[in-house]
Amino acid sequence: MPVPSHIPAVPTADVLTVGQITQRIKQTLETGFPRVWVQGELSNVKRHTSGHLYFTLKDDLASISGVMWRSRVGSLTLTPEDGQKVVVRGSITVYPPRGAYQIDADQIKPVGLGELQRRFEALKQKLAAEGLFDAARKRPLPVYPKRIGIVTSESGAALQDMRTVLRDRMPSVGVLLMPVRVQGAGAAAEIAAGIEALNAHGTVDVIIVGRGGGSMEDLWAFNEEVVARAIAASRIPVVTAVGHEIDFTIADFVADHRAPTPTAAAQHVVRDSGEILADLGNLWYTLRRRMEEMLRARRDRLSVLSGSYALNRPRDLLREFSQRLDEQARALMSAADRVLELARHRQSALSGRLQALDPKGVLHRGYAIVHASDGLRTRAADVRSRESVRVEFQDGSVRATLNE
Repeated sequence: MPVPSHIPAVPTADVLTVGQITQRIKQTLETGFPRVWVQGELSNVKRHTSGHLYFTLKDDLASISGVMWRSRVGSLTLTPEDGQKVVVRGSITVYPPRGAYQIDADQIKPVGLGELQRRFEALKQKLAAEGLFDAARKRPLPVYPKRIGIVTSESGAALQDMRTVLRDRMPSVGVLLMPVRVQGAGAAAEIAAGIEALNAHGTVDVIIVGRGGGSMEDLWAFNEEVVARAIAASRIPVVTAVGHEIDFTIADFVADHRAPTPTAAAQHVVRDSGEILADLGNLWYTLRRRMEEMLRARRDRLSVLSGSYALNRPRDLLREFSQRLDEQARALMSAADRVLELARHRQSALSGRLQALDPKGVLHRGYAIVHASDGLRTRAADVRSRESVRVEFQDGSVRATLNE
């Protein structure tokens, strides 16, 4: 189809493709807005399965799309939700496939966070300089606490969660609650007073201080100096459990231990009773097995020793000495028999000699013994006339009178 003669021809050099014009716009925007802060309200917040965060930032006059890549999402201190008033920092870029500009965000903060953040950093630097964050001053938690003190709101879900965990894991542990406000004017003073009261009470082994999640403004009581000082002065180990895992407060830096959530704090301060019973069972099994191995080794060693020459030598010596004792006993008995036999022979000989010397022995040969009143009459010259005597024979005696 021919071009009408009244339409001027377009110079070929001045014609740009869609990609070329988009690229020029992209270069212009990205060069002109390398880093900006933009305030608005979040909408259409979506967390993609890839981990990237997509959102729209709008006000009464306009809106702009935004993206935060997965590598930066993990550093967020808030959970982005529709309707939140925020300040976004990033660079302006163009997404060529749609020809749309967007903000490539690296930070998202609630509106009004700037002043709170400055106060947070100032107090953090001050207390760090005093050594309140030093690891050396942090104390270990008791392994088996008997009673746990909790400083939190009695109406919050965090308290119920902690009580449930403590009851399930260790039903025997006691809980002492110091109910306080955890946000708003005066909350920090109440929290500090609760910590001091538990120390004065003196019956708890560990203190949990915390609350559920919220914005930085909601959690601000735990960033107050009075709370930090109370935790540092506590004689009882303190565990903080403030907000969610991504939330950090000044109290967390001062505490002896920081738990990411109240539930995690309860899990950390007491061991599960089932685990303890399992450990005891394993310990009993290990101890029994080692005792059996030790006894078996001792039995084997004793068996070896009982068959060794060194151990049997005393027994052999004892047997040898016993045999020698028997031999010596037999020799002694034989010698005694010889001595007794010799003594019997000597006794027999002496008896014979005594019998030979016995004055009465001659009576059997026909002799007699004359007994006078003053003794024996062995000679005739000793006899007195008309003396009365007793004459003894072998079988008896008679009375007689000697005439001459």
